[in-house]
Amino acid sequence: MPPPLLTEAAAEHLLRCICFKTGPPRTVGVELEWLVHDRYRPHIPLSEARIEQAYTAVRALPLSSALTFEPGGQLELSSLPAASLTQCIESVSADLDAVRASLRGSDLVLTGLGQDPWHPPRRLLREPRYDAMEICLDRNGTAGRAMMCGSASIQVCLDAGHAEPGPLGYGRRWQLAHLLGAVLVAAFANSPHRQRRRTGWLSTRQSQWADLDPVRSLAPPGDREPREAWAAHVLDAPVMCIRAEQGPWPVPEDLSFRDWLRTGLPRPPTREDLDYHLTTLFPPVRPRGHLELRMIDAQSGEDGWIVPLAVTTALFDDPAAAESVYRAVKPLAETAGRAPAPCNPLWVTAARSGLADPELRAAAAVCFDAALEALPRLGAGVAVQDAVASFADRYVVRGRCPADDLLDPDQGKEHCR
Repeated sequence: MPPPLLTEAAAEHLLRCICFKTGPPRTVGVELEWLVHDRYRPHIPLSEARIEQAYTAVRALPLSSALTFEPGGQLELSSLPAASLTQCIESVSADLDAVRASLRGSDLVLTGLGQDPWHPPRRLLREPRYDAMEICLDRNGTAGRAMMCGSASIQVCLDAGHAEPGPLGYGRRWQLAHLLGAVLVAAFANSPHRQRRRTGWLSTRQSQWADLDPVRSLAPPGDREPREAWAAHVLDAPVMCIRAEQGPWPVPEDLSFRDWLRTGLPRPPTREDLDYHLTTLFPPVRPRGHLELRMIDAQSGEDGWIVPLAVTTALFDDPAAAESVYRAVKPLAETAGRAPAPCNPLWVTAARSGLADPELRAAAAVCFDAALEALPRLGAGVAVQDAVASFADRYVVRGRCPADDLLDPDQGKEHCR
C-alpha cells in the first residue's frame, strides 16, 4: 500500500506538534563529533582502507550511544536521553573509553577540533543522499564540503520546556538559545586553522555554517511564536533532494517544501519526505521535540566536551540560572539586530573574535558564574565543577577561548605545520 499523501495543513500540524514537545525539563543528551587522525602524525592523510578497518572494529563495540560516521570519516556518538547531567557524562565517557581503546589498536586517535586544520575536504561515504547533498551545497561555494567532510561539533540536547511562560518555558528557552548561542560560540571557539593556514576566524567551523546556504543554516525569524515560526521556516525552505529507490536522488532548484506539497511534482511528498527534509536543515538551534544546540566547536582533550555540556545544561535547566542568564544576554539582542543567527553581527563577532569582544566576554562571565552556582543543585560531581571552574579561570576571565591557545606560537605549532 502506498504511503498516505501529505497535505500542507497536515505538514504544518506535524511540525508544530513534533518539533516542540513541551513539558518540564527532565532529560539531557549530547552528540559528539570527532575528527580521526593518526596517533603520531595527525597531519598525514589516512588511507580509506585503514579507516574502514578501524571502524569495523569500532562498530562491533557494545556501546550505549548511537554510533554514526560523517561523510568525511568523522566519528559521532549520540547519547541516549539521560535523566541527569551526571548520568549523561558517565554513559558517554564509558563509550568514549571503549572507542579510544579500539582506535589505539590502529594507531588512531579522536581529535577534538571544530575544523580539520590539516587536510582538505575528502568525502569517504558514497551514498545517494551524500551525493545529492554535495551537489546541492556546492551551488553556494566551498563551505558545504568543508562542513560535510572536515568539521566536528558538540551538540547539546535539552527538553523544549514548559508550555507556560517563565524561565523554563519553551518560548523563553527558544529565545535564550539564540542569544546564549553566540556566547557559546565565542567561549568554546576552537578552530582557527584550515588546510594549515590561519583563517582569520577563531571558529572557522561556525563561519562556514554561516556561508553554507542562504536559508538552510539560518534560524527562523525571532519575532514570531516559535512553533509558528519554525513550521513556516521548514515549509518555505528549499528541498535539498528527492529520495529515490533507485539511481541518483534528484536535486531540484528553487523548490520549497511548500511548493512541493502544492504541486505534487515530481511526485507527491510523504511524511517520510518531511522527516528527511528536516534533517537537511542546519539552523544553530534545531527543534526535534527537544532543542538541539548545534553551535559549539568540538573541544580538545579527552574530557574537554564535558565543560560545554555542563555549562549549557546548567544554564537551561536550573531555574535560577536560566533567569539570571536570560537577563544578562537579553541586551545582546540589540547587537544581533533583526538578521537571523548565525549571520547577524553578534554571531559573526563571536565566531571571529571570541571572548576578545567585551560584550561577549561580560556575558560569558555571568554565564559561567551562574553555571558554577547551579551545578551543585543539579547534582554534578566535584570533578565536573572543577573542570568548569578551571575553564573559566583559564579562558573566560582572561577574555580568551581555546582557539587562542592554538594560535600561540608555542602551543599551536603542531596544528598548522
